Amino acid sequence: MSVRIGLGLANLPFESPRDLWRWIDRCEDSLVDSIWQTDRLISNQPMLESMSFMAALAGRTERLKFGMNVVVLPFRDPLVIAKQCATIDYLSNGRLLPAFGVGRANAPEFTGAARSGAKRGAWTDEVLQLFARLWSEDSVTFEGDHITYGGVTIEPKPIQSPLPIWIGGSSKAAIRRTARYGSGWLSGVQAPAQIAPVIAAIREQSAAEGRPIDDDHYGAGFAYRFGSWDDPIVQRTAAALSRVADAGDPRDYIAVGDASDIRARLDEYLAAGASKFVLRPLAETPEEVFAQTDRLIEEVIPAVHI
Repeated sequence: MSVRIGLGLANLPFESPRDLWRWIDRCEDSLVDSIWQTDRLISNQPMLESMSFMAALAGRTERLKFGMNVVVLPFRDPLVIAKQCATIDYLSNGRLLPAFGVGRANAPEFTGAARSGAKRGAWTDEVLQLFARLWSEDSVTFEGDHITYGGVTIEPKPIQSPLPIWIGGSSKAAIRRTARYGSGWLSGVQAPAQIAPVIAAIREQSAAEGRPIDDDHYGAGFAYRFGSWDDPIVQRTAAALSRVADAGDPRDYIAVGDASDIRARLDEYLAAGASKFVLRPLAETPEEVFAQTDRLIEEVIPAVHI
């Protein structure tokens, strides 16, 4: 099992595209494994559209892998997203890590567009089956309860064969979805104690489905900061977490301190079964983002990647 650390952007912390690309170049020239973009189509915070950003990363980088954390499938047309994934994987020579979820029924992308989030789980299950066929077969006819396609072909196919399908979500339906259609699982904002039973359940159900998921394909994400719990941005993040009904102690969800504190939190997630990580720097300015990234690259990643 290999341990790998990627970096995630929950929003856009840079003042210009030039700053963003300088940060990407810094990650490309380091041991950072991957870049992840949170998916929001409607937000009062600046956030890049995930698929567009992945396509730009394919052209900007040569080594970094990249993924979406996670693309909410019911927001998008299935054929378009399948074609986008195939194209981006082809252009990047096989570096896309597509990750999908169903989203919240009350998400603004549903309510703001007067669309229903009902039955989004069953719809997503059919779309995931369609993806696997479109990315591997020459002509696909699919007749489901929610989607229908006839004689559809996508070319060029993804470089990765099969193209991985990472699934987000921790409900019983998400666990079943991962076991039946996924090749990996990526947690949301969850503490180590919360992901452990989810990973155990996915392992059990995927084995029962006759398609056990590789132990190397379980991921977790959390925010980190080299600094103090008294830092204003840490206090605001902890306060936001405390308002989440099932969050518990905010200190279980983020890592704050020095390199040893961040490595200790990684060890807790490793013990819970995760080996792939998406870490989000807690920073208020572009300069802080670079400083937090540099310290992670220099003080944590070399000691963790195995």
